[in-house]
Amino acid sequence: MNSYINQRDGIFPSVCSLDCPDQCGLLIHKREGKIIKVEGDPKHPVTKGNICNKVRHMASRLYDPKRLEYPMKRTGAKGEGKFERISWEEAIASITSHWKTLISEHGPESILPYSFYGNMGNLTAEGMDRRFFNRLGASRLLRSICNSAGSAGYTYTMGGSFGIDPEDTIHSKLIIMWGINAVSTNMHQVALAQQARKNGAKIIVIDVHKNQTGKFADWFIPIHPGTDTALALGIMHLLFSENMADIEFLKQYTTGWEELSQHVSQYDPQTVSAITGIPEDDIYKLARMYGETSPSFIRIGNGLQHHDNGGMCIRTIACLPAITGQWSIKGGGAIKGNSGYLAFNTAALQRPDLLKDKQTRTINMNELGKALLNLEEPVRSLFVYSSNPAIVAPNANKVRKGLMREDLFTVVHDLFLTETARYADIILPASSSFENTDFFTSYWHHYMQIQKPVIEAFGESKSNTEVFRLLAHGMGFEEQAFKDSDEEMIRQALDFRQNPYLEGITFESLVENEFLKAKVSPLFPGELPTPSGKIELFSKVMERDGHQPLPVYKPLKEDGDLPFLFVPAPNHNYLNSTFSNNEKHVSLEKFPRLHIHTEDALKLGIQGGDDIRIWNHRGECVLKAAIGEYVLPGVLVSQGLFADDSGAQQLVNSLTPDRIADMGGGAVFFSGRVNAEKAGAFK
Repeated sequence: MNSYINQRDGIFPSVCSLDCPDQCGLLIHKREGKIIKVEGDPKHPVTKGNICNKVRHMASRLYDPKRLEYPMKRTGAKGEGKFERISWEEAIASITSHWKTLISEHGPESILPYSFYGNMGNLTAEGMDRRFFNRLGASRLLRSICNSAGSAGYTYTMGGSFGIDPEDTIHSKLIIMWGINAVSTNMHQVALAQQARKNGAKIIVIDVHKNQTGKFADWFIPIHPGTDTALALGIMHLLFSENMADIEFLKQYTTGWEELSQHVSQYDPQTVSAITGIPEDDIYKLARMYGETSPSFIRIGNGLQHHDNGGMCIRTIACLPAITGQWSIKGGGAIKGNSGYLAFNTAALQRPDLLKDKQTRTINMNELGKALLNLEEPVRSLFVYSSNPAIVAPNANKVRKGLMREDLFTVVHDLFLTETARYADIILPASSSFENTDFFTSYWHHYMQIQKPVIEAFGESKSNTEVFRLLAHGMGFEEQAFKDSDEEMIRQALDFRQNPYLEGITFESLVENEFLKAKVSPLFPGELPTPSGKIELFSKVMERDGHQPLPVYKPLKEDGDLPFLFVPAPNHNYLNSTFSNNEKHVSLEKFPRLHIHTEDALKLGIQGGDDIRIWNHRGECVLKAAIGEYVLPGVLVSQGLFADDSGAQQLVNSLTPDRIADMGGGAVFFSGRVNAEKAGAFK
């Protein structure tokens, strides 16, 4: 495959690598070998040339003077951020020497990889790295910080990550955006909703905060955090009791609908109103709008699953389109995710067969602090890439205490000296997606895309696949798996006859077309990959796994008796911690705010713009007050993960619990409680 590196001037196709459902097609403008402009590709059928500010300003990030150019080793104290330049040869020799010693003295499970999807390229995120750590026998990481609870819950109902084609949502007449700030995190779904609105659709947003998407809605419904399951059950109650259920669809394509119809009788509007904080009349109105409007579409967000009851919440909402038969109508149904349509051969890419000891321990990434402070079976070396756990992981103070261990040998592969990299012993400079070969699969739309390298590697930076080939060589691994080229790995991943949706998508066809759509078809009529082949409103698999087989509301777990529920949501100009260290994006976002209800602010003597100190037993931070009716009383909402290397007390994840959600090993970022006061009042 020819790259565009040698063409110093021109406009070249590319793809956005950010962990975002939209996965935009891009056009990269180059002059004298450097990117001078990034714009959307108008030929992409879904993203159609529209991109967000995060990507529009990508060149300033790529050529940021703070970007890492060469390997370094620590010369100061951990966390101090003092390093000196070394060669790649010295870096690889130092890492592999440490690891060989650890393996001989403590076994390979003393080494832990820690990564996520800072770059959504499949080779970068789950390719040569997985092969390497499988062969090494390192502790396995359960990568469950983002969507795993909801994916598990949705899978119990629908059998996998399958929803409707987002391109069909222009036909919807009712769109419910439930727990998703789509304006900031799924902008092209908003564009499609706008088209539907021009055709008469109504847009409802259900959320804990009237964010930009809430303001975009025709009707915004504020809800108490962690109670969305109860609302969904209350809607079901009215759908059945007021004869708005599609009985023929239920009979043909679901299991357990009769049990469910009886079960939800306990979730009457009065009961649900008391749980959710939504007035009874609004519950009636919402249920009737949903039951009487067709086609109706629910965009299920990520935020909902970041609660103790998050998996059951998504499982429950996923049942709603079945009750009204919306899956059989163009523009009707739901989307939690659509990655099932573009599923590729992960076994060929990741090579789990290289892991000889199948009993190797697994560590949940949400419990990193606990794992690093576990002195009985300690993690003695941490390799971090495509992630920044010192600011992203829950219970961040515990994580940082673990990173401070002098006996923990830490390696970080990144584009910048992140908060985590400051604790590293060895830092390796990472190439950006525009410098790599990779392929991308959206988890929202149905297009696969390929990335050809557009620019030369920045400084001495290397891709993940290059780094793990070097480490494999340093460890003496001779298997062909570590000699495969990026092109060969893509070919192996696409050789997957088990997924009929990939028909016609090959390496050659991707190179020729840049993006290709999976051969999708409506889910119904048809069979789902559930045990029954149907939508499982009653799930025997859930019962086997220790869950209630029917949807049920369970309150959040106790998190102390502090007065406020705290929800640290995403913001508009960052993506988790990505961009939080780049001046352009910091200037756009300005400073971290804490949204507080007018009544609560009045009680605390707080005015708009005041600094608010919030705290619990895990930590504390200080944010600026944004006062209004945009959250319910008793709820505090912040937006974004702000860099904290300036000494400012704005590490919101110092407050978040590291408990594990009900399903999938998920995180519970939004289920913590805090106290609040005007900053300075406690001195």
